[in-house]
Amino acid sequence: MKKAQKVRIGISIGDLNGIGSEIILKTFQDPRMLEFCTPVIFANTKLLSFYKKHFKLNVNFQGIENASKVIDGKINVVNVWKENTKINFGKEDKFLGKFTVKSLEAATEALLKKEIDTLVTAPINKNVIQSEEFHFPGHTDYLAKAMKGDSLMLMICKNLRIGLLTDHVAVKDVAEKITPELIQKKVAIIHDTLKKDFRIQKPKIAVLGINPHSGDNGVIGKEDEEVLKPTILKINEKGTLVYGPYSADSFFGTKNYQNFDAVIAAYHDQGLIPFKTLSFGRGVNYTAGLSRIRTSPDHGTAYEIAGKGEADFTSFKEAVFASIEIFKCRKEYLKLTKNQLQKQSKKL
Repeated sequence: MKKAQKVRIGISIGDLNGIGSEIILKTFQDPRMLEFCTPVIFANTKLLSFYKKHFKLNVNFQGIENASKVIDGKINVVNVWKENTKINFGKEDKFLGKFTVKSLEAATEALLKKEIDTLVTAPINKNVIQSEEFHFPGHTDYLAKAMKGDSLMLMICKNLRIGLLTDHVAVKDVAEKITPELIQKKVAIIHDTLKKDFRIQKPKIAVLGINPHSGDNGVIGKEDEEVLKPTILKINEKGTLVYGPYSADSFFGTKNYQNFDAVIAAYHDQGLIPFKTLSFGRGVNYTAGLSRIRTSPDHGTAYEIAGKGEADFTSFKEAVFASIEIFKCRKEYLKLTKNQLQKQSKKL
């Protein structure tokens, strides 16, 4: 009997002067990780050898030309570039930013070709990757364009899931960005992903208000009364269990979030501050709504500790496991729904 192929996890290297390579190598230093997946790191073997020596890690990897040559049961490193790279931990470096982009683009291409099953991205510095060819505020926007889909940033940790109506948007622009169309689209994405990727048959979703106290019936801003409430009611009438808007200041302190399968925050900090407070570095950023699976740790490049060997790899490891679990859930869902459609067509 042929042995089942393990999930192939593609990994983009992130910022070369940050903690990305450290948390990647620390995660796969544990040989038991290879019982769950086959990692495919998009970088350069010389670079990884430098990090291995610098951090004194006992980890072995296999260099390959491209992702079609993956060796199961090994830590694979796709040699995306041949140039030597000088690492200066904790420093912004636009020259090194080119290699961050090369890694991400190569990993995304492999993902689209199904040479890897999922993608886990190490943290990037958004400033150093900008160029005439690459101008995206972050991973999510780039992947949404590459996969021609609508995306939603969904932060996950055990049974806590927080999505965002707007993500990398200045606070002063949030209210005007939130339209009935955007709310309907984001609710649809999160409802679909809860069913498809998390095995929740009838999801319950909470929406947080835009203004303090959800506007206090229009006293503190009219967006909640005029945009959020009627749109939520309209969605609910169609059978989706979505409720709100809830006042964000008390929603988490009263543990009301535990009554829902997911929460949608109006803007970045409204969702990520309570999430990171509750998840204590175990959280994962999942890009919902795309045709392929991408996760990442819930932290940044951590320049202040880069190169010191102090980086905690817990969140990255959780991102790997979340990636595996979501891949299996989606595969199972697609198989079940495909069989269901085949049965219905036969009856017709």
